[in-house]
Amino acid sequence: MLNGSIDYLEGAIELSLLRFEVGLPEDDKDFLAFTGVSSETDHPPIGSARQYWSQDALNRYELEIIDSVKWAKEVSLSECKSIIKRFNA
Repeated sequence: MLNGSIDYLEGAIELSLLRFEVGLPEDDKDFLAFTGVSSETDHPPIGSARQYWSQDALNRYELEIIDSVKWAKEVSLSECKSIIKRFNA
């Protein structure tokens, strides 16, 4: 996510789901940030789902996706770095 190898919004969704697999409380501050990002950005076409959308629809959502990524980074970038630090053992 930080280096762009995975779409930031896709990564946020994955992290929001992974919190259950790592045995952390539901209200873990770092993972909770990604739950919020995931729930706020669940309607635009991102990731592999884009293949099922028409080009016209993708074009209509493009600015919203760009704005959503910018917002998501603003509200969760420090938590992303914290998760890397916590689990990069």
